[in-house]
Amino acid sequence: MSRQRGTPEIELHRLAVPDRGRLPFAVGTFDTIGPLSRAGFPHRHSFYELAYVTGGRGSHVLDLANQPLRPPQLCVIVPGQVHHWARAAGLDGRVLLFEEDFLLRHPEDAALARELAGAPPLRPDRAEARRLAGLLADLDGEYRTAGAGHPGVLQALLHVLLVRAVRALPDRPRQAPPAAESAAARPHPRVDRFGRLLAEPGGADRTVGSYARELGVSTGRLHELVRVLTGRTPARLIRQQQTLEAKRLLSATDLTVSQVAAAAGFAGPAYFCRFFRREVGLTPGEFRAGTGGGKHHGPGAESIDPRTARP
Repeated sequence: MSRQRGTPEIELHRLAVPDRGRLPFAVGTFDTIGPLSRAGFPHRHSFYELAYVTGGRGSHVLDLANQPLRPPQLCVIVPGQVHHWARAAGLDGRVLLFEEDFLLRHPEDAALARELAGAPPLRPDRAEARRLAGLLADLDGEYRTAGAGHPGVLQALLHVLLVRAVRALPDRPRQAPPAAESAAARPHPRVDRFGRLLAEPGGADRTVGSYARELGVSTGRLHELVRVLTGRTPARLIRQQQTLEAKRLLSATDLTVSQVAAAAGFAGPAYFCRFFRREVGLTPGEFRAGTGGGKHHGPGAESIDPRTARP
């Protein structure tokens, strides 16, 4: 991973693998991935991260949700989310990082990762924990040896890992009907892309019309697709995402209310304050005070650790 200032004022970490010409992918322990894998300050990624914690204490904070560590525990972070490790000590386990390009053979894996990131943290039972640990060990070994055909093997193993993890979610039935399994495995590409566009920070024109133009469909068609597949309207999803982005900025930066309003895509601070109070029940200032909002800084660090990375 490498660090740069995000937009706006939340650090954005990009994937900088040692051999960038090969694969937008890396896997290793917390130690081999490097200090940023334990970052204790709020930041976001341009890539996906799976952290399988097998030891340690503290909490994982994902988009303001504090998730106490009770290993074994799988933490999943998708691009755009803000997270950090709070009062963490003794973190042990494996960390897996990959960019969207790595999912070309299994594009549905992006939706599976987002499902995991949006669910309560996965704490598998003993049998499932052994299976997940075994898959991660296989991924690590394949990545280190880089044998013939290793990109396809890594993509296949990652796909199996994500499917197994989603099946193990507490509220998800272990055996879904074939129709439901098919729908989950093949989300509509435009709805999937709409979800990814929503998650991107910034952007002043957050309207149904602007997203429809970006996706090459009419507003009516986008409304129909999103409503059928999510049960919510595009406008509602946009409002939810704007509220979340405003919360992130209020809690993790010291931007003014006017700056937060502009960054989250609102026409002006007065409308933003009315909107935020209606959605959250608090003014932006009250929310910031309640979360202890303000800038968080972390020490400079390089990652992935070049001393332990794959040759």
